[in-house]
Amino acid sequence: MARIPYFDPALATGRAAEAYKKLPALNIFRMLGHSGDMLDAFIKFGNAILYHTDVDPILREIAIVRVGVLKKGKYEVFQHERISRQIGMAEDKIKAIHTGPDAPAFNELEKLVMQFTDDIVANTRASDATFNAISAKLPVKQVQELVLTIGYYTAVCYFLETYDVDIEEKGKEATVNLERKS
Repeated sequence: MARIPYFDPALATGRAAEAYKKLPALNIFRMLGHSGDMLDAFIKFGNAILYHTDVDPILREIAIVRVGVLKKGKYEVFQHERISRQIGMAEDKIKAIHTGPDAPAFNELEKLVMQFTDDIVANTRASDATFNAISAKLPVKQVQELVLTIGYYTAVCYFLETYDVDIEEKGKEATVNLERKS
């Protein structure tokens, strides 16, 4: 159960009110409403990660779910496992994210993304070995996008777990549109 009451979106003003017009009815957004206009900035950064990066969506979701697993972010894992299914990730791969980079479900690049995620979450700075290995496989832009994704979703987990944001009741989940936005 959430630590504080959820915000009523009908009470939002300014940029937050505009943001709520476009948002699905998810508890994370209802809790974030207490932050006022920061809701808008939070959404814009999240949307940039989901819709405006060059990282393959499967690799992105592997990193996001892995962050959730490592940070014990139940809500984050639940939502992004759902998104992973939406984009076509195999169920065995989704389950293997909980096991780690050595799980046989992953190809070499997916293992590198998981190792990179693990290293950053554990140490803040990826080791030279991990950084060099992923940098040999992905362009600089995509490596930077992964770092920003890992950092953003680490903060998301901190928020979700600090406020004990509840997973939506079955049947009340919102659908997230994952088509690239221009």
